[in-house]
Amino acid sequence: MNTSRARLASVSAVFVSVASLLLLAPAAVSADSGGAINDYGNGCVLDPGNRAATIDSLRFRCSVTQQDQIYRDAQAGAVATGLTNGWVTRPPQLEAAAPALWIGKVFRTGPDGGSLTNRVTGAGIEAFPADVYRAPSILDGAPTWALNYAPSPTPQVYDEIREVTPGVWFGYSWWREGSWPLLAAFVLAPA
Repeated sequence: MNTSRARLASVSAVFVSVASLLLLAPAAVSADSGGAINDYGNGCVLDPGNRAATIDSLRFRCSVTQQDQIYRDAQAGAVATGLTNGWVTRPPQLEAAAPALWIGKVFRTGPDGGSLTNRVTGAGIEAFPADVYRAPSILDGAPTWALNYAPSPTPQVYDEIREVTPGVWFGYSWWREGSWPLLAAFVLAPA
């Protein structure tokens, strides 16, 4: 009997130790990310170890106010490179129509920038070139990656992006007239 009680006590102690470790582990750390999950509330979460969750949040769970705060909180980060998929997050009217018109960008960049073309139509035809370089943000004046469409047939368009988690960029598309009205907000990630 004493042996059974000793084993039960030992197993119980191990169970309690494991349970307490699980309960005391910080909930804001992703096991595979190596970094903190940023929770903006109501399901709007940026997970450095889970691109899909971050993209889903920016597209479907984050409010306009949360998206703007995420952008303000982010550094310029690394510049996007290669083929990216893109999604419009606002305005709602453009969100629905965008997949037939725009599906991402192709970046030809190095650490200091470079150029890009947009992937338009569902076929991903490359069009509308832009220069890519660091510049002050239209939104808050802090460093961002500028996507300047002056060399394209749409020189009035000017985008800016920041890397909000590794491999996920959030940005804005502005119309370069008057008070620079916002055309759209969008997310990019490697294809």
